[in-house]
Amino acid sequence: MPRSFRLRRLLTGVLLTLGLPLTSHAQATTPVDKALFKPKFIKQQLLKTTRWQLAHPKHALTDWTNAAFYSGVFAAYQTTKTKWVLDSLMAMGNRTQWQPDKRYDHADDIAICQTYLNLYRLKKDRQMIAPTLTALDKLYTTPGPEVQRHGITWWWCDALFMGPPVLVKAALIDNQPRYLAFNDTLYKQTYRRLYNQQQHLFTRDASYLWNAAGEGKKESNGQPIFWSRGNGWVMGGLVQILQELPQDYPTRPFYQTLFKEMSARLIALQQPDGLWRASLLDPGAYPGGEASGSGFDCYALAWGINQGLLDKATYLPHVQQAWAALNRCVSPEGRVGWVQPIGADPRRDFSAESWEVYGTGAFLLAGSEVIKLK
Repeated sequence: MPRSFRLRRLLTGVLLTLGLPLTSHAQATTPVDKALFKPKFIKQQLLKTTRWQLAHPKHALTDWTNAAFYSGVFAAYQTTKTKWVLDSLMAMGNRTQWQPDKRYDHADDIAICQTYLNLYRLKKDRQMIAPTLTALDKLYTTPGPEVQRHGITWWWCDALFMGPPVLVKAALIDNQPRYLAFNDTLYKQTYRRLYNQQQHLFTRDASYLWNAAGEGKKESNGQPIFWSRGNGWVMGGLVQILQELPQDYPTRPFYQTLFKEMSARLIALQQPDGLWRASLLDPGAYPGGEASGSGFDCYALAWGINQGLLDKATYLPHVQQAWAALNRCVSPEGRVGWVQPIGADPRRDFSAESWEVYGTGAFLLAGSEVIKLK
């Protein structure tokens, strides 16, 4: 661990212990500026960050990282109705020939299909979703390496953003109710394995579970490891499931209850600067907020308010602080910084200059819901 990183961790812990605000530019606590919530400003920010990220590509287009980004780009298009944004989405699909990635049973590799299905609703061209439906049919009928290796298909919590929205959207678009039931089965397998009923948070995967004696991986303060980004992925996935499921669908109450439980827990873990730390239960050990998990949390909480699922008086101040903080993570040219790099746990050094495509995707999703707040 670099010495500068250790010093920042120590300073952050001291400041939080004393109840003092963090002092870095992107993380400083400031009063909420009402201008940040004006529709014109939000649309400008969505377009600026989209443009910057499209000009700085990273990873294969069908990678899970870009799946999260293009989910945000589609939300930016829905919000701004800007033609070049839609053109960029169509260009992506044409370049990939509307194919998922290689592993049909790995949620990461079908996540890009969310955007294909969203675009199909606009264009009604079956070629745009045919490969997706082929992959889902194979997933439904043929147990693959993931379940063989791990006992369940979606064995890590991030998968709950990657896979479920694809199954649910495809079920409704293609009139395939079997996919709704299949999604319920796979989702609840993950829920039973990884959801902590006391903390109301998901562990990343089974390697982070504690045994009956309280033995397992711990943070520096002795707390179990629940990382921000993984739980943010879950929250974002819940939004996209609930957006799709009919109001009278039998298992809808399960997803709504989970959404409300996690929302209540997350606002208790939000830090004074408006962001969540990379590790939710050990904020003092991580310098600066983490923009991708915070972006997904902001998105989900704003959506919950807009849908009447979350009490506005309770949750709106948290969303306002989060949106203000996320905008402090955006550089003048449109780069979303303070994004934790790729990895299976929170232990990664990052800063205002750290960016990833999924961080931009989370920011775009957040803005697309914040703009609807009344």
